[in-house]
Amino acid sequence: MNIKKVLKIILPLALGGFLVWYSLSEISIETLGKYFKEANYSWIFLGLFFGILSHLSRAYRWKFMLEPLGFKPKFTNSVLAVLVGYLVNLALPRAGEISRATVLANYEKVPFEKGFGTIVAERIADLIMMLCIVAITLFVQYDFIYNLLTKNFDSNKIIIGLVLLIIGFFIFRFYVKKATSGFLLKIKTFISGLIEGVTSIFKMKNKWAFIFHTVFIWVMYVAMFWATIPAIEGLQVPFGGILIGFIAGGFSIAATNGGIGLYPVAVAGALALFGIETEPATAFGWIMWTAQTAMIVVFGGLAFLILPIYNKVK
Repeated sequence: MNIKKVLKIILPLALGGFLVWYSLSEISIETLGKYFKEANYSWIFLGLFFGILSHLSRAYRWKFMLEPLGFKPKFTNSVLAVLVGYLVNLALPRAGEISRATVLANYEKVPFEKGFGTIVAERIADLIMMLCIVAITLFVQYDFIYNLLTKNFDSNKIIIGLVLLIIGFFIFRFYVKKATSGFLLKIKTFISGLIEGVTSIFKMKNKWAFIFHTVFIWVMYVAMFWATIPAIEGLQVPFGGILIGFIAGGFSIAATNGGIGLYPVAVAGALALFGIETEPATAFGWIMWTAQTAMIVVFGGLAFLILPIYNKVK
């Protein structure tokens, strides 16, 4: 294993460890334990139910990508592969996609490269959904975000920054289009693949079913976040806070292993914008993260155990 690979594993864990310490400096372990003890677990389990529905929908959506390639894996194996992938991602970020493709290669004889290619296409669809949620948040919370920016930053500097950003974008776009080698060519290839992946969705035989499940998955993600809020007595979060908190938590998961340490900090920071006190906001972030992680560990672990048994029996 080379140094770069070691750093990719160690740095997210080190960052997560530091952020755990930072988060616990904002709220004592005793106080956090009190919030966990007094939480209304009916709401937490409702949130987990929405999370489970999203996993099942993701497994079902996968078949729409595999069928045009001539493969019809059993739904059970697809579900187990998805759960294993989430579990692996906790230990090694982005390795879950490899494990998903490996499971189908072993148990459904789907060639690894073809299975992995469909997962990449799925991720493109998920990226678009995340950007859509960001766009919706900007639209719904335009006044709030505008007032927040103008309150904390000079409006003239914001305008100048936007103009420079637009100019920089067109200059960057020009050089990317002309690129024939190096890093810019990689960006050009990535963007081309992104566009190709998006357009391929609309060429699918079952494109509307695929789009429905994609939207459903992300509605369930947001519903999971929303449903867990009442678990903390007295915690009131407006709709805009739910969206901004969800986005902050979503990006934190990509930065560290499963969002360890960063998720509670990111969510608490987002909720603080809406005047929510640090203690309940941080406690909610920890409860939300713990519930999601426990679900992945339990169901992912069961999936590891069930996979060989199920496929031996059938």
